[in-house]
Amino acid sequence: MRQVGFGARSNGVGMKILLVGGGGREHALAWALARSASRPVLLAAPGNPGIAEHADCHALAATDVAGLVALARAESVDLVVPGPEAPLVAGLADACQAAGLACCGPGAAAAQLEGSKSFTKEIATAAGIPTARYESVETEAAALACLRRFGAPVVVKADGLAAGKGVVVAATLAEAEAAVFAMLRDRSLGAAGQRLVIEECLTGPEASLFALCDGENAVLLGVAQDHKRAGEGDTGPNTGGMGAYTPVPVMPPALTELAMARIVRPALAEMARRGMPFRGILFAGLMLTEAGPKLIEFNVRLGDPEAQALLPLLDADLPDLLHRAATARVAGLAPRMRPGASVAVVVAARGYPAAPATGFNIGDLEPARATGALVFQAGTVRAADGGLRSAGGRVLTLCGTGADLAAARGVAYAGVSALRFPGGFWRRDIAARVA
Repeated sequence: MRQVGFGARSNGVGMKILLVGGGGREHALAWALARSASRPVLLAAPGNPGIAEHADCHALAATDVAGLVALARAESVDLVVPGPEAPLVAGLADACQAAGLACCGPGAAAAQLEGSKSFTKEIATAAGIPTARYESVETEAAALACLRRFGAPVVVKADGLAAGKGVVVAATLAEAEAAVFAMLRDRSLGAAGQRLVIEECLTGPEASLFALCDGENAVLLGVAQDHKRAGEGDTGPNTGGMGAYTPVPVMPPALTELAMARIVRPALAEMARRGMPFRGILFAGLMLTEAGPKLIEFNVRLGDPEAQALLPLLDADLPDLLHRAATARVAGLAPRMRPGASVAVVVAARGYPAAPATGFNIGDLEPARATGALVFQAGTVRAADGGLRSAGGRVLTLCGTGADLAAARGVAYAGVSALRFPGGFWRRDIAARVA
């Protein structure tokens, strides 16, 4: 790998960065990278209208591995920062390494931690990581027999990547059986649902823990809690996330360190033992049970919308942090968060997550920004007349910061109230239980 990390750019000064992706998480990353005093030069592929305020955007798909590497080489990029999981599962980090490019993300073998839920369970078992009891199945008969053994409530998961739609928490066996038939018989999730993981239903609060990893070492980035259900009061279908907040009162520092010690670091050690070291950002989805934190899932990147909540409080140079993870220099780091709190509220398009409507006009965003809220764009596009239009399920994320969660929540919802987006909806109870 090209050692760009020890000259003038080793602390991010003048670094040229290619950001991969075009959603709300990537807009938050672009915003945070651009704020660095080191003044990095940003490119993005494909980007979106919000990201274009900070970066030179290129019309390349996030999964166009060859195109991304060619762009990075042509532009003499110092660091590639993948936002979503799909390019990592497709081997972007491996291709970058072969081309002598630093990439803050795991190779395809290590990205199986998100690409395959059965692989994650295998790693958890080998490493002694506390997690739910489970079975992997590939046929309807095996799945139905497993459901009878587990009973209800029970969780049915598609093994592969399903854009946040591959998990069904079934209150009854009938619901679980319907999920099995949809995935295995009707192929509702395509190849992602050809294998299933069925597991016991854990109970307790959930938390999302993020660690910066360099293959051997892991340091805490932050903890957030998201809201997965589309409807208020945690009702309706699962989504990619309707909002998030930090800090998480049920996840104090002692419990966070316990999760790092029992879940994150053992996983890192097991991956290294297998010859597939994990570099980048490891996202541990946790259930805080009466027996302590247990692993629900691993993701191999920042969460969305957790990134939008966490990054505004990060009190560290983000280009330097990500470059150190990419070049195996995380040991000894202690990234800090600013005092206070942050709340992120997602504004989604009508019909999300099943069939989001697109093409709605999004009015001027300046009134929302004038409230003090940060406005991160996700599913947006510029129309021929220069106006902003909706072009996806999750369209915007409004983030507020403040001295505490109540203050941060007030700023976020003031921003939402100032929007003029008739095609959108949002939950009104993000962080309400803790503010």
